[in-house]
Amino acid sequence: MFESITKMLPPLPERMRPNNLDEYVGQRHLVGKGCVLRKMIDSGSLSSFILWGPPGVGKTTLARIISKSLSREFYTLSAISSGVKDLRDVIDSAKQKSLFSSSAAPILFIDEIHRFNKAQQDALLGAVEAGTIVLIGATTENPSFEVNSPLLSRCQVFVLKSLEREDLMSLLQRAVSEDVLLKQKNIHLDQTDALLRQSGGDARKLLNILEIVVDSQAGKDVIVIDNKTVTECLTDNVAVYDKDGEMHYDIISAFIKSVRGSDPNAALYWMARMLDAGEDPLFIARRLCILASEDIGLANPNAMLLANATFQTVHNIGMPEARIPLSECAIYLAGSPKSNSAYLAIDAALQAAKQDRGAAVPLYLRNAPTSLMESLGYSDGYKYAHDYPGHFTDLEFMPSSLQGKVFYEPQANAQEDRLKAYLLSCWPKYYSKK
Repeated sequence: MFESITKMLPPLPERMRPNNLDEYVGQRHLVGKGCVLRKMIDSGSLSSFILWGPPGVGKTTLARIISKSLSREFYTLSAISSGVKDLRDVIDSAKQKSLFSSSAAPILFIDEIHRFNKAQQDALLGAVEAGTIVLIGATTENPSFEVNSPLLSRCQVFVLKSLEREDLMSLLQRAVSEDVLLKQKNIHLDQTDALLRQSGGDARKLLNILEIVVDSQAGKDVIVIDNKTVTECLTDNVAVYDKDGEMHYDIISAFIKSVRGSDPNAALYWMARMLDAGEDPLFIARRLCILASEDIGLANPNAMLLANATFQTVHNIGMPEARIPLSECAIYLAGSPKSNSAYLAIDAALQAAKQDRGAAVPLYLRNAPTSLMESLGYSDGYKYAHDYPGHFTDLEFMPSSLQGKVFYEPQANAQEDRLKAYLLSCWPKYYSKK
């Protein structure tokens, strides 16, 4: 009988979903006493906003708690499976109810809002502007890049953080002591390092792993949670652990490192894993653009052109056809010579800029659009490069405090060898020793 009841119950993460802010774990910067979302709930004055953060940090849960706390009607859509028609049906329903009721506008929660296309986001805009609905969007992607500017300008953006160790421990203890099933078992939390490490700050992942480890010891009088058991159990249950793309960040890391390591076959495998799990192809395309500049860079400048063209193509054609340009680009990038010189150079320059923010621009590099500026010596002594042989003249362009500082160090590849030769001919005092 107990076994049949167990099979009917939802998974542990769903059973442990909090119903109010007192049960909600983490995000104290948003929901703590006197913080922005807490104030919004306490005042009852709710405006549209977007929750941006990694998976499993409580975006959906927070939206539901807000709705329940304010007694607002709650509609939910997933951008993965919903179209413009679904969106318009919800908006029409909200409009109809507003004609016969003076209650506050309902909440429309849209998960993975970054996957809505322009038409879907435009359909939302009018309803948000008119106050027909209050929009709460959730996204794992930077909304500055993925949400249309008109819609984004009408929403606040709140950043959610990965859960801290103390948050995860609190959740773990509560699950063991309060869950309808786990509290009936004799569970010993002997070691939690592996459990917490594998969760990666993701509450849903933590509870899924806990459930897997507990189920693996079914029938035992004492269930022991320790590092060895967790590691062995996840190795044996990797397919379960990875369901619904929960190893998202591990797999994208493997993909990036495979391209960086010049292994096209591994890159294709990890990319296929992501596509098979339903990963947004634009997410992969963006990572290819980053790889092209960070890891290939000046060793093959054409890599950035191809990566950007791939991003545009994927955006235009979508899946399943998008898998082909993604494959082409991944193979090309993996097979390209590698250089991170541009990445290292800008980081070094940023560090110098932070340390010497007050460095003055030399007078001869300043424009002199007025006679006063000209009388003060602005632009005096500037040498126009095109007036000199080879379109070059030896003029110091750095602030006086940074003269002689070299940020860009050419690396050993055919493209940068040519660039190094040119820089050496221009600046032997800086590059002759390199």
